[in-house]
Amino acid sequence: MTEQLDESARRLLDMSNRSKPRPFETGTPLEARIDYNAGCPTVQGTRETVASVEDRQIDGPNGPITLRIYRGIGARLKNGPSLLYFHGGGWVIGNLDSHDEICRWFANLAQCTVVCPDYRLAPEHKFPAGLTDCAATLAFMVDSAADLCIDPRRIAVAGDSAGGNLAAVLALMARSGDAPRLVAQLLIYPNTDAAQTSDSYRRYGEGYGLTTSVMKWFRDHYIRTDADISDWRVSPLRVESVAGVAPAFVITAGYDILADEGMAYAERLQEDGVRVVPRHWPGQIHGFVSMGRYIHVARQAVEEAVEAWRDFEGAPD
Repeated sequence: MTEQLDESARRLLDMSNRSKPRPFETGTPLEARIDYNAGCPTVQGTRETVASVEDRQIDGPNGPITLRIYRGIGARLKNGPSLLYFHGGGWVIGNLDSHDEICRWFANLAQCTVVCPDYRLAPEHKFPAGLTDCAATLAFMVDSAADLCIDPRRIAVAGDSAGGNLAAVLALMARSGDAPRLVAQLLIYPNTDAAQTSDSYRRYGEGYGLTTSVMKWFRDHYIRTDADISDWRVSPLRVESVAGVAPAFVITAGYDILADEGMAYAERLQEDGVRVVPRHWPGQIHGFVSMGRYIHVARQAVEEAVEAWRDFEGAPD
């Protein structure tokens, strides 16, 4: 099937193979963070100018949480839409800089305020510490809506990979009344089942960037015990029902070990009567939206997510 791989993705994988990066799972989490932080700027897309960027610290149940707040060009000065964005990185790596370009794209394209928390990472802070930070950030956005110039009734959530997992879980919490209401969830190749048994793990477990071994390494750092794997707050695909959650835009990539579970989650949403816009990029690899320097459809994916979000807001209840 490699002849169907998008040329931009193939070129990026070839570059990675030539550089022979150290696999994350062969070192420590700290070493993985150092390597990841060094590599991010080489593949990220353009960091667009936005109206403003501010780093702020808030109090959370686990201690202080640093947030980065973006105001897009054209964002309203009162009661505007807002997006809570969670960066990817397997719950172990990633930070406010690693997904800065995506947040800027969302801010400008949606003319909104984007809030991105530097949530706690594993293994120093295992599940549910990072999720608790994410929920605390949403509560802050609602409580500080006037100061942020946003409408607390117009908050959407988004994230990629492990961040997509956190976004999906927070949407379920909002559905159940355990978090403030959300108007949309924008899930970019989300991790939805920590059991890691879907067939795409077999098809694309090696040679396409995110590997089976590193995904297990991430998962095992995040969970406390194997019992957490079946907890829907780790594996949202395993929740009893997704009925009543916010409308969803779900991105999947063809050559991604998370492809099957992302599509399965979109199907669950549809089966339970949730409005869903699934978008599959058959020739792309995991992480492509963060690789805008080489993959031209990266920004297009964010454009489509924003378009779906607008449609969700315009639809009658």
